[in-house]
Amino acid sequence: MYPAFDFKQGPIMMQLSADSVAGCIARVLKARGVDRVFALCGGHIMPIWMRLDAEGIRIIDVRDERAAVHMAQAHAELTGQFGVALVTAGPGVTNAMTGIANAHVSRAPVLVLSGVPPRPQENRGGLQDVDHTRLLSSITRYARTVREPSLVLAELDEAIARATGESGEPGPAYLDFPTDTLRAEIPKALQLEEHIAPRPRALTLPDPAQVTRAVDVLWSAKRVLVISGRGAKGAGAELVQLLDKLGAVYLDTGESRGLVPDRHPSVVAAMRGAVMSDADVVLTVGRRLDFQLAFGSPAVFGDAKFVRIGDVPGELRDNRRGAVEIAASPIATLSAIVAAAGNRVSAVDRSWAEKLRSGHEERAAKLRKTMAASPEGSDGRLHPNKVLSAIQDRLDDESIVINDGGDFLAFGRVGLSAPIMLDPGPFGCIGVGVPYGIAASLAFPDKKVVVATGDGAFGFNAIEIDTAVRHKAPVVIVVANNGAWQIEVHDQTVTHGKVVGTRLQFSDHAAMARAFGMHGERVERPEDLAGALDRAFANRPALVDVVVTPEAISSDGKTGLAWVPDLQALEAWDNAERKWRGHK
Repeated sequence: MYPAFDFKQGPIMMQLSADSVAGCIARVLKARGVDRVFALCGGHIMPIWMRLDAEGIRIIDVRDERAAVHMAQAHAELTGQFGVALVTAGPGVTNAMTGIANAHVSRAPVLVLSGVPPRPQENRGGLQDVDHTRLLSSITRYARTVREPSLVLAELDEAIARATGESGEPGPAYLDFPTDTLRAEIPKALQLEEHIAPRPRALTLPDPAQVTRAVDVLWSAKRVLVISGRGAKGAGAELVQLLDKLGAVYLDTGESRGLVPDRHPSVVAAMRGAVMSDADVVLTVGRRLDFQLAFGSPAVFGDAKFVRIGDVPGELRDNRRGAVEIAASPIATLSAIVAAAGNRVSAVDRSWAEKLRSGHEERAAKLRKTMAASPEGSDGRLHPNKVLSAIQDRLDDESIVINDGGDFLAFGRVGLSAPIMLDPGPFGCIGVGVPYGIAASLAFPDKKVVVATGDGAFGFNAIEIDTAVRHKAPVVIVVANNGAWQIEVHDQTVTHGKVVGTRLQFSDHAAMARAFGMHGERVERPEDLAGALDRAFANRPALVDVVVTPEAISSDGKTGLAWVPDLQALEAWDNAERKWRGHK
């Protein structure tokens, strides 16, 4: 079971067989369609590492384990598959925890694999010996140490099922193995095909009685707002069909950006505040009522009824119960609602919907115009909106945009539009931009993939530009460099009258990129921006470091997000909540 060791010569070269535990893990992943694993090497996981390579699975080796999990999540979000990260024991796992927590909150299907010391060394002070599963149990759907070789395939099958949301909420699942277990062999009789072969995702059908009730509520309402979330992914066609037939208006609030095209007449993203307070029925599709939706509070949504569709409990009952709650697959449910409505005429006030859409288009057009003409600050530096306008001009109908940061994210949330967009998500995990962008550009090398990030967020995973260069990931990274954690600077200035520990340098990130072999340019003058971006797209991977004015105040900087109000995330909602509750 153990490799021989000659203390004069070192370990004798050992070839692990396809029947070893490590070999079987690699075979299962390949059978399940995994073509790449995001990883950082280490002795405890080397058997898996080498068998992945033997099976022809590409290893995207990174510089920090957190980035490996971020990349696995982005791969999952963009491809519809589950993502896989392989990290070594001890600090490898603790480094990965931020990525795992982000996938947990985002409900992203990610499988994380690791190792622990060999069984004879357990609890004896072995290298990197720590109980990973106790650390990870609260932020994973499944966390196990598998010591017995005969149980590995069943445990791996279960971990994949938990990660992908079979009979539960999707999210990260975790397995680790003693290194001697990885080297052991699994008898062929125990290599059951039922644990190896992929399984189609089950479609949960809705209760017909609940579908009928949903049709009655939706088709009787005058002002219907539809909000989709992560659970609605894959249901774009069905969602558009419902919007067309019902005449409702639509928000996605970032979780499912691109599910309904921006050009669709139901989209009213620029009228978010108005429509949330004006709707009489709100239909959520795979969407939690979290802080981004004021927790569904009547203080913001008034007397609106809720109809809730989701295939996991958190998308059905969190914060507000629905007049109708349908626990089923969104695809099947939306199709069933449209079919059940038949030729019934919707009572939705078309003039109300058209007015909101008109308002959205006017605001969007005005924003595009003002963005391009945004004046420089008194310091002569570019406005962030001018940078975003220049990026937007270079996008097409196939582009993928990763928006990252705090202050710059707030500008980009309204200033950028693309068919597919990712951001730090409900966990607010800034720093995801570079690893997300690398994973996206590797998965879709023929598409334009742009990371629009603030300088603070960029710093978290800046070293991964080395990964982008080594793996030839054709990503364009644009850093808005304002030399500060700007939302906090603004809050400290306004609330406390003093700035403490929130300023950064105007560092030359382009020089860093060039040091790692990436095309990099620094832009300090407005007239240099267009050419630098054009050259970046022509020489991917590339980074453009744009010095922007810290005088620009973002919407999040103005709304109280930094000072964290007591009852709601935003100051206006917090005031409304206090009034509704009768607080003084």
